Amino acid sequence: MSILSGKNILLGISAGIAAYKTASLVRGFIKAGANVQVVMTPASKDFVTPLTLSTLSKNPVYSSFYNEEDENAEWNNHVELGLWADYMIIAPATANTLSKMSNGICDNLLLATYLSAKCPVYFAPAMDLDMYKHPSTKETFNKLKTFGNTMIPATSGELASGLVGEGRLAEPEDIVAFMEQDILNQLPLKNKRVLITAGPTYEAIDPVRFIGNHSSGKMGFEIAKAAANMGAQVTLISGPTQQKVNHALVHVVPVVSAQEMYDAAHTYFDACDIAILSAAVADYKPKDVATQKIKKKSSTLSIDLVKTKDILASLGAIKSKQFLVGFALETENELENAKGKLKKKNLDLIVLNSLQDKGAGFKSETNKVTFIAKDNTITAFDLKLKSEVAVDLINDIIKKIDA
Repeated sequence: MSILSGKNILLGISAGIAAYKTASLVRGFIKAGANVQVVMTPASKDFVTPLTLSTLSKNPVYSSFYNEEDENAEWNNHVELGLWADYMIIAPATANTLSKMSNGICDNLLLATYLSAKCPVYFAPAMDLDMYKHPSTKETFNKLKTFGNTMIPATSGELASGLVGEGRLAEPEDIVAFMEQDILNQLPLKNKRVLITAGPTYEAIDPVRFIGNHSSGKMGFEIAKAAANMGAQVTLISGPTQQKVNHALVHVVPVVSAQEMYDAAHTYFDACDIAILSAAVADYKPKDVATQKIKKKSSTLSIDLVKTKDILASLGAIKSKQFLVGFALETENELENAKGKLKKKNLDLIVLNSLQDKGAGFKSETNKVTFIAKDNTITAFDLKLKSEVAVDLINDIIKKIDA
């Protein structure tokens, strides 16, 4: 999954022959999983039709402040468009539009939206060779960069005039790739390796039956997504679960038993920078596993259980550079038990949640947690979606490792 997945991208199109490429650019953003909204200058509609772009983006295309054919229609709010966007890109960006952007001229909806945007802005120039090399154009490029805008350089090739040289709009797939890489380079967990465990473990009784728990794995999967969205390379070791993740930065390692999770965690732990163990690992397993299905011969059945290996404690005993996070699901004496686990297992942070809290725990979309750090700092949160809890956790870790 692209880093652009789920992001709102506002595509501004100005009037150049390269506007014909924007149909492919919209498709590229949609393929990356982004939501796309198109704003055109009035003259750009001579080069590519709003119908084409609205069909591809599945959103209406805007090019004026109001609908001249319907006097009762609402106006097209450039402020709302600017606030909606996570990223804005002007492509193609003609010399005329770029000059207006750099000088604050606001004579169409696209320029008004640009001036209202609070998000990162990219611009991809497209113009003829002499225009591209003109001193005023270079001055415009530099001025826009000082505003914090990011330029996607034009490429060399045959131009509409018949000349060959710089000024050709970057290819749509290259524009998407440029934005993905640029965004990734600015993320706080870029080049960090994060190990996460999630879900339950199943401990076999016989070939048919097992000891397990009600963990859905959702919390761990949400943490994996949140870490990847911050640029981390994530290894997600997951027990049996229906949860799915589709992200280019998340590698899923499926396991079943506590021993398999233990082995996988130790395989990947040495290379990781952050380890977050959110899995609900079975504390006990059958001492002996029957090779055949156990027949129902009597009214009772006794199974001898033995402890499984403590994955969290074992990693805490060998950690060096890693920031180690554990989870504590408690039903009584929550804070005391969590603090004891934090110290005993040599953790940097523990996430406490209680089955006493409505909406928290297994098989729920929400969770209510408290972060306890090794310096005894306690941060309690209200009930939130697990996706929001995951973001809170990753942000807290980032603050602590950067401190």
